[in-house]
Amino acid sequence: MPAPQPYDQAAEQEWLASYDPHAYTPVAVTVDVVALTLRQGSLHVLLVERAAPPYQGYWALPGGFLRAGQEGLAEAAARELAEETGLLGTADAEAALSRVHLEQLGSYGAPERDPRMHVVSVAYLAFAPDLPDPQAGTDAAAAAWHPVSSLDLRPAAGQRPAGAPDETHGGGFDGHAGGEVTPGSDGTAPPEPARPRTALAFDHATILADGLDRARAKIEYSPLATAFLRHDFTIPELRAVYEAVWDEKLHPGNFHRKVLSVPGFVESTGTTAERGGSRGGPRARNYRSGDAALLHPALLRPAHEDEVR
Repeated sequence: MPAPQPYDQAAEQEWLASYDPHAYTPVAVTVDVVALTLRQGSLHVLLVERAAPPYQGYWALPGGFLRAGQEGLAEAAARELAEETGLLGTADAEAALSRVHLEQLGSYGAPERDPRMHVVSVAYLAFAPDLPDPQAGTDAAAAAWHPVSSLDLRPAAGQRPAGAPDETHGGGFDGHAGGEVTPGSDGTAPPEPARPRTALAFDHATILADGLDRARAKIEYSPLATAFLRHDFTIPELRAVYEAVWDEKLHPGNFHRKVLSVPGFVESTGTTAERGGSRGGPRARNYRSGDAALLHPALLRPAHEDEVR
């Protein structure tokens, strides 16, 4: 292999001076954030109502265009999250955002995903405890925490491939689209029809579905479920996180034993909760997140446990 040529900075600067970026079709870059938190015991996602076309009036994930040459992708995601939660520019912003787990989820670049131009979105997933009520940014009509179960996770109009069935990506959190219900074969009256689920703009239903899949999987083998909780928490509070994210009820005793059997998952604070349980009895012990980066053995969802067996 021939030796590499020495770097010629002057030649490169000359080449850059003649380089024409307009020779290529422009592509825009945005960030979108799947921000999940627990409110009243159920899993919620932060959404904003679009104030202008395209998809005016639709709910969407918080996000926006990358400030080219001024910020990186993670910085843009943190900025968008701070803007929509009303934390940007406040004294509490740094402390509140320091409790948020933010990781890159994936990139979405289908040419038809945005009718304005070819827009590539880099999505981020955020877990957070106790974020405040959101405040709409300058480009949104409203912002709110929505229960994941109320959302339609099918692609929005214009996002479905030609010939794709309407049920692509399922409906809400449980994968059911809802709608009319026919009477049972025994002649009994049908149950109340499900409420229509909220549709999302662009391909944000797909991004949210991917974020939910990532969240469900990650809390099986990592301690990130604790990112939904305050610094100190009880095992029942941790179980509530798993039940909300997995959308499954768990056996309290079995869950308690599994959590304490995983080295480094949680560690006792030596204190107890201020109040006892709803059925009386001793107050639950408080724990904090341990130093484990991975859970071994993993806390598998009941359905996955059956597959392993």
